[in-house]
Amino acid sequence: MKTGRLEAFSDGVLAIIITIMVLELKVPEEGTFEALKPLIPKIISYIISFMYVGIYWNNHHHLFQIIEKINGKVLWANLILLFFLSLLPFSTAWMGENHFAQNTIAVYGFNLLLCALAYSFVLNTALMLESKDSLLAKAFKNKTKGTISSILYLIGIILSFFYPKISLFLYFIVAMIWLIPDKRVEKNII
Repeated sequence: MKTGRLEAFSDGVLAIIITIMVLELKVPEEGTFEALKPLIPKIISYIISFMYVGIYWNNHHHLFQIIEKINGKVLWANLILLFFLSLLPFSTAWMGENHFAQNTIAVYGFNLLLCALAYSFVLNTALMLESKDSLLAKAFKNKTKGTISSILYLIGIILSFFYPKISLFLYFIVAMIWLIPDKRVEKNII
């Protein structure tokens, strides 16, 4: 099977996720800057989650540039990824609405961890389908970046109950690690 429909569907779902997240930002009734103050936690949550969805979209795009073929297992793995990504509007809104309360940061981190594990599942499912000499196999020999990310999410989840701001910082660090498109893919395409 070709990857075109999977990519188009995934792009649509990610666009809807971003739309749902921005709809959580309710416009204040007053036209003053003071009226925006209560929205600051929601805006910060939205910015972080927008970044994450953009990172997943970017890396998903790069990944499917070098995947040569897919099957039903890859389709289902991708749906699992989209499912966990579709929970981001909920965890984002809950965290922002509750001004970064400990439990909300833990749930947000758990959501991010599930997204990361699901992305790895998509990658590993595709790797099983392709040959050991494929561009995909060459590009993803090293999975250190993903492992470090998952470890930082786990640490962030645990720390959220004691030091919630450190957890948010760890989630931000992971986003920064992934913000630049995956060079492993670009090296193998060019």
